[in-house]
Amino acid sequence: MSCETKEMDPSVDEQSEKHLDNIVDLDALGEREGYVLNAELGHADTRHLKTSRDGRTILIPQPSDDPNDPLNWSQTKKNLILLVVSCTAFLPDYGSATGAVTLLPQAAIWNMTPDTVNHSQVGNVFMLGVGGVVAVTLSAYFGRYPVLFWFIVLAVGTAAWCAAAETFPSFMAARILNGFFSTVAQGGGLMFIKDMFFFHEHARKINIWSAFIILSPYFGPMLTAFIINTIKWQWAFGLYTIMTGLCLIAIMLFADETYYDRRIPMDKQPDRGSHISRMLGIAQWRSRNHRNTIGQALQRPFIAISKLPVLLTVVYYMLTFAWVVGINTTLAIFLTPLYNFGPKQIGFFYFTPVVAALLGELTGHWLHDFVARLSMKRNHGVLEPEARLKVIWISTPFMIVGLILLGFCLEEGYHYMVTSVAWGLYVFGIMITTVGVNAYNLDAYPEASGEVASWINFARTAGGFIISYFQVTWANAEGTKKSLGTQAGIVGAAFIIILLLQRFGKSLRAWAGQPHFKTN
Repeated sequence: MSCETKEMDPSVDEQSEKHLDNIVDLDALGEREGYVLNAELGHADTRHLKTSRDGRTILIPQPSDDPNDPLNWSQTKKNLILLVVSCTAFLPDYGSATGAVTLLPQAAIWNMTPDTVNHSQVGNVFMLGVGGVVAVTLSAYFGRYPVLFWFIVLAVGTAAWCAAAETFPSFMAARILNGFFSTVAQGGGLMFIKDMFFFHEHARKINIWSAFIILSPYFGPMLTAFIINTIKWQWAFGLYTIMTGLCLIAIMLFADETYYDRRIPMDKQPDRGSHISRMLGIAQWRSRNHRNTIGQALQRPFIAISKLPVLLTVVYYMLTFAWVVGINTTLAIFLTPLYNFGPKQIGFFYFTPVVAALLGELTGHWLHDFVARLSMKRNHGVLEPEARLKVIWISTPFMIVGLILLGFCLEEGYHYMVTSVAWGLYVFGIMITTVGVNAYNLDAYPEASGEVASWINFARTAGGFIISYFQVTWANAEGTKKSLGTQAGIVGAAFIIILLLQRFGKSLRAWAGQPHFKTN
């Protein structure tokens, strides 16, 4: 087919319809009736389906015979793209948390209060959520790769602007814009995972991507604390600019367009063009008639959030993750007078959540698959999306105990090692929870992978945006035992949402229906 934009002729439509008749859409079947991975445990005749090399696992979705199908790419290429996307997803929260530490020297230089300088931080956090939704919307029209590339190009420029800013208004503008553009891989990372990997691989790949996101807000303060202890604050953003630039280079060299429509016959697929044309968006522009119109792309996020299971998980995640941002941006204020910590000691203290998140990633590497296999054995070989939420039964006690213990530590002055353990318990729990929430939404709405991920990202940042306004004031007014204890209570109460989804989730999904997007 010519790569020029034109209407498809009737013969192409007829051939496409015949091709569609031969397609086995296991994603759609899984959404409605649950996913069957093991033919020996399932009830349907699966002998005609493609399986993994050992013949034990049914491949969902079924790959085409086209080598350009991302499902058919080598594991090396797919894992390399995942690494690039994950490293890029590391950037926004790292940069955001960097500003939470540099505000003290900035306030002194600009003769402002730290609270006033913190306005740039709040604006940055808010735009992290908005930017993800916009990036996914644009990807549905322009393609995954060019949106990733152009957003990070602008992220490099705005990061450099942050480092070069000499006045607060200039710095604040740079921070807000950087938050918007840097979040592209956080909001849209799930699209790449869905495009390249099979259903049975999703949990582990989400675990890797999520680990970079959870780790990033802790590496920012940790490294920045060491930097401002020895050199100017501008170098903190200079390092962030270098990191963003390295990700841009990796995107240019190793990333690729992962969207592929298996409903189109292989010989009728649009010309992919050269690597550069895919990166710049030229190839995708020429084949845009195969994807969403701009109107359809703009509707997709709102259609996704209108599905009650998505909305409920977004609310749940906001109520559990908000305290991550609140603690991360204010803990230094409590540690300094309580333990006489300076910037260097605070930097070392941030090793705690890094270790906790890594332990959560290592645990999740096996835990999510173990829970899935156990659920399939108990359900005659069928895996319902709601089974992904069972891991939250394990993670919730860690989050609640961690928050309560941290409140007692900060108010009663327990040894800093106990405070470290308390913080680590909460971070470990949130790491397990993050993967469970993302995996559930991807299994429940695979055709809306980007949209559900962007709303989960929005919930994460919106919660942090709200709590950052009153976390310190709240703790000073009522004490950390009451404030963090209340937060633990909210996490516990939010678990009711998970119980409701486990009990009624399948019925709610059937009632709400699938998005039925033009592309999936």
